[in-house]
Amino acid sequence: MERQYFHGWSHSLGREMELLHFGHAGQPVLVFPTSMGRFYQWEDFGMVGLLASRLAAGRLSLWCLDSVDGESWYAEDRPPDERVSRHLQYERYVLEEVLPHLPDLPVLVGTSFGAFHAVLFCLRHPERFRGWIGLSGLYDNSRFLDGFHSDETYFTNPLAFLPGLADERYLAPLGAMSLKVVATGTDDPNVGDSITLSKELQAKEIEVRLDLWPGWQHDWPYWYRMLDQYL
Repeated sequence: MERQYFHGWSHSLGREMELLHFGHAGQPVLVFPTSMGRFYQWEDFGMVGLLASRLAAGRLSLWCLDSVDGESWYAEDRPPDERVSRHLQYERYVLEEVLPHLPDLPVLVGTSFGAFHAVLFCLRHPERFRGWIGLSGLYDNSRFLDGFHSDETYFTNPLAFLPGLADERYLAPLGAMSLKVVATGTDDPNVGDSITLSKELQAKEIEVRLDLWPGWQHDWPYWYRMLDQYL
């Protein structure tokens, strides 16, 4: 299994960024870490090992991203508008500095807060991705913004903007995505977000797979089983 480490200056973020690439062929998978996680998280926690045979066989390749959550959503020392702006800089980094290096449209995968990123990117830019797998996610970002509201907070909150989304430029490519999975535990504190997200998509005739696994299911041993089934 091939492993490559990349680092370089991000003009979108104004700082050095790092990522890991595993595999040599197959469906590209863009991986978002959990809240404030690093690009090596999936390797350290065994997710790469779980997929080793699929990577070696050329069925898929992983591109494991770094996060800037500590500078955006979780940056309690910054005003809320700066937190959102930093996230949008991260969005530009992914779209303009990472995606051009991928050989094909990727599937986005994230666990916990990584699932928020995976789903939000697909909803905002559906023509750029093949689908998503969101595991144990939350999809309402208002809890990170101290009551602050703006156009930018609205359009970065899936549960805020999705009910009013009627533009076929977004709905058509969302419907055409080959993989749309929302999975979480029945006892996860954010299970309501997953149910609401799925209902909003289904109300727009966008098929999404909603799986509610029994129990809490919010940790790596559970995510191994989920990912093994969905990817």
